Amino acid sequence: MRRISELLTRLLVVWVILAGVIGYVHPPALTFLRDEIEWLFAFTMLGIGAVLTPQDFVPVGKQPHWVLLGTFAQFAIMPALGFLVARLLRLPPDLALGMILVGAVPGAMASNVISYLAKADVAYSIALTSISTFLAPLLTPLLTYLYGRQYVPIAFWPMFLSIIKIVIAPLLIGLALRRFFARAVAHVDFVFPVLSTLAIALICGLVVALNRDYLAHLSALIFVAVVLHNGLGMLLGYGAGALYRFDSKRRRTLCFEVGMQNAGLGAVLALKHFSVQTALPNALFATWCIITASVLAEVWSRFNPFPALAQTKRM
Repeated sequence: MRRISELLTRLLVVWVILAGVIGYVHPPALTFLRDEIEWLFAFTMLGIGAVLTPQDFVPVGKQPHWVLLGTFAQFAIMPALGFLVARLLRLPPDLALGMILVGAVPGAMASNVISYLAKADVAYSIALTSISTFLAPLLTPLLTYLYGRQYVPIAFWPMFLSIIKIVIAPLLIGLALRRFFARAVAHVDFVFPVLSTLAIALICGLVVALNRDYLAHLSALIFVAVVLHNGLGMLLGYGAGALYRFDSKRRRTLCFEVGMQNAGLGAVLALKHFSVQTALPNALFATWCIITASVLAEVWSRFNPFPALAQTKRM
């Protein structure tokens, strides 16, 4: 069952595309989820908390400056890129705000799996994703306000409370379940990544369903914007690792952590606080960043610069 779970999780992009097709062809199949989407996302965060262990946070305590540098790179690069790409392409206000929101959310949990496939530093990836997620209630609404207020009014506290409710509280509950019911959770923990994968796919499909009529008249510029945001984010993430004088393994990790965003959270926040059009860049980004990261991970996995380490592990 665990191998099946891993396979289903790795096929995230397939489920996202399938859900998007369903949402476009027959919107009612997914639009009924709109009022339940917050709870659906909250459940995925509970599952993520339940599979985390104290060992996942060891890098934070041992080398906190690495984690702080990586987190700074993510929150400095991606919101600014979203703003600049939106201005460069002259996107309409709703879509421009969506690009900024993509950049302001924390790193994607899928980056941990991608880092593993790319033979990067998985422990560092988990530490970065976890810390950026815990900082999200403060930094996501703050950065959205700083970059997005020229497009629409941004209410800081409602976004702050939403992230507490659908991200932090469920995550803490999941951690508590792991702490006090470790043996029971260990028997079913392989289920949580699959459910998270399904939830992200449904969120993206819902956004497509809600935007079906809008998509028919949408300029190709939004797709260009998403490609630029993701590609430049990954490139600058790797560059930040080089600037920090990280080794190749950690540079790969930072590339994924910066370039991959928890766009599912962005879509949920957009649907609750802004508009269905604002959610669209988030749904597109969630799909595209998995594709590019998976391709890059496959390339990097074939060019492992750490053969001695791999040989040591086999011994």
